[in-house]
Amino acid sequence: MPKSQPISCLIVDDEAIAREIIETHVSKLENVHVVASCSNAIDAFNHISNQQIDVVFLDINMPEISGISFAKSINTDIKVIFTTAYRDYAVAGFELKAVDYLLKPISFERLKKALDTYVDIYGNLKETATSSLEVSDFMFVRSDRKMIKIDYDAIIYIESYSDYLKIHVKNNTIVTRETITAIEAKLPKQQFLRIHRSYIIAIRYIQSFTNEHITVNNQALPISRTYKKDVLQFLENF
Repeated sequence: MPKSQPISCLIVDDEAIAREIIETHVSKLENVHVVASCSNAIDAFNHISNQQIDVVFLDINMPEISGISFAKSINTDIKVIFTTAYRDYAVAGFELKAVDYLLKPISFERLKKALDTYVDIYGNLKETATSSLEVSDFMFVRSDRKMIKIDYDAIIYIESYSDYLKIHVKNNTIVTRETITAIEAKLPKQQFLRIHRSYIIAIRYIQSFTNEHITVNNQALPISRTYKKDVLQFLENF
């Protein structure tokens, strides 16, 4: 997408981790800006009243005011991308002419496709010339009370310890309090491979593998039974 007026997004979801995942995905795209992230519809109404919003990422199953009720009450110029863990709401979502309907857990690729759809349909209104959203090559994680930029190319592997992670990069290890599932959703799938409930590896750093282990950076990491079939099939066809 060329440099033009950015797409202004609002995230509305009562689950903090869901909001964080969406915000991280959006941060990888140029010309897309998160105006605010809200845990309820009341706060979202306040932002819509005071700021320019183009797209709302909207959870359906929320307390007090549901996403469906919220969508019905806002200006139709504001477009909605529904996010939910329940397939049952799909019909209601599309009856409201939502741009898209995303099932949790939401991958970066799926969210990008939804925003591409928005640009395809409404891009001329934002004076954009193409629907191709450019992807950044880094992410930010919170560590030691600050946000640290990590280039994807620098990540060798990620190791999980319950509610925190060790991100092993060149000449350093970054510790962040996050789940491995949440960090997996932020990573580009074409560059990383989940091999165990506790390990994600960077494909570029694979040195060798057997049916039981993959060696990266001279570290032999286990392939778990859960992931073995998919991992070995991927590696043998890579």
